[in-house]
Amino acid sequence: MRTRFNLGDLIDRDNGRLDEPAIIDLAGAEPRTVSFRALDNMAAAAARGLLASGLVRGDRVAILSANRSEYLAAYLGAMQAGLVAVPINYRFPREMTDVVLRDAGAKIVFCDVERLPACPERLPAVVFGGAQTSAGPRSFEAFCRPGSFEPVRPADGETAMILYTSGSTGRPKGVVLSHASHLWVVKTRMAAQDLAPHRLLVAAPLYHMNALALAKLSIASGATMVLLPQFTAATYMEAIARYRCTWLTAVPPMIAMVLREKALVAGTDFSSVAFLRMGSAPVSPALLEAIHRTMPAATVVNAYGTTECGPVVFGPHPGGLAQPPLSVGYPHPLVSLRLVDGSDRQATQGVLEMNSPARMTGYHDRPDIPPPFAADGFYITGDVFRRDGDGFHYFVGRTDDMFVCGGENIYPGEVEKLLERHAAVAQACVVPVDDEVKGKKPVAFCVRREGVAVSEDELKRFALAHAPAYMHPRAVWFLDRLPLTTTNKVDRKALLDRAAASTLSSGREP
Repeated sequence: MRTRFNLGDLIDRDNGRLDEPAIIDLAGAEPRTVSFRALDNMAAAAARGLLASGLVRGDRVAILSANRSEYLAAYLGAMQAGLVAVPINYRFPREMTDVVLRDAGAKIVFCDVERLPACPERLPAVVFGGAQTSAGPRSFEAFCRPGSFEPVRPADGETAMILYTSGSTGRPKGVVLSHASHLWVVKTRMAAQDLAPHRLLVAAPLYHMNALALAKLSIASGATMVLLPQFTAATYMEAIARYRCTWLTAVPPMIAMVLREKALVAGTDFSSVAFLRMGSAPVSPALLEAIHRTMPAATVVNAYGTTECGPVVFGPHPGGLAQPPLSVGYPHPLVSLRLVDGSDRQATQGVLEMNSPARMTGYHDRPDIPPPFAADGFYITGDVFRRDGDGFHYFVGRTDDMFVCGGENIYPGEVEKLLERHAAVAQACVVPVDDEVKGKKPVAFCVRREGVAVSEDELKRFALAHAPAYMHPRAVWFLDRLPLTTTNKVDRKALLDRAAASTLSSGREP
């Protein structure tokens, strides 16, 4: 791999693949195939256009759009020009979008036509897929300046991008990431697997680390990326079958939504899928079982990563031991990890702290938030893990989600795993409700497996039989599906509110 210095300069111009398809873009009425050469030219033209518009090194360039090839061209071009790319969650309410744009100090916004109304009038907007008019904002094609461009060579630690957290529990935080940090991610992941022969499906939103990191990896590897504008179960399955996708990545609830569509699953050819990487949320035994039935040729990897420290955290066991199905793997040799329980930094269960070249610089302009770093620079994830005797790690839960029931610490993820062991439960989400005696008590929302009946009392008895009594859910509600956040994770806050309202309105013992 050639030496790269700028995160926007990922395309290998010497590998003989410039005229091969880099992106199969499904954002329009008809699919568009974009070669590596065309993508390279688009990124260079975007960089030239940004500098011609008066932006200077370090200025912030916001991107507010569903997935499309121009999104990636603008993202790469901004960084090539020495500017800071700021992908924004296009599902934010308009007020939140404005908060993030102000927080980032954005000087310009690239957007698609659908998101143009959310762009504040104070900022110039450049529109993907829109016709150029004399009165309206500039189209992407009119904004770009075709021609060659030499990418800026960043200084040590220079910022490449700012990724914003979802903001589900408050004002979003901007995670500041350098060119060097994510070039290291790309290089490290390329060394682990040759992706050039693969056809990767990207359906998660590009404002999220899960999809954005994979898109960069695909471009740098010379692989072909099938890019969906946004995820739906139907379009996801159609893309797999039509384009013979071999490499998938997703948040587990996305795959759960796919497998729930029984008729579509039955009519879809999944035989091309060789690899499925899931991350950003816990994986249940029921989901893994269903995946293996549906995609028997696929290697399934349960992965873990954070926006703040990147997707390279765990990997295969150095002794060749098989990774247990619910484990996220063995610590990557280039990443320093530890589990911390109070003053014990060698605990077998505790909060994961880590350090790697992918670590963020910090949160952008948030003096109100204590930096999440230990004294020696380790990033404190807030995620609790357990390590087994072979060194494999297992996600237990978030410290933010943990609650105390009668003096006992309960991690909702542990109760969820317990419930998902029942043959009738496809998915579970556990949240606390207030209790005058215990302080908090667990209640559960469950999705039944199709065609399998189970009652609330049966699940309570199952929990009591297989775990300490304090962990059993005091109430169980059944849903057809669990609500999701804008990043396709289970919306725990929505269920917490629903549980509180249900217990208050019914007067039911939680």
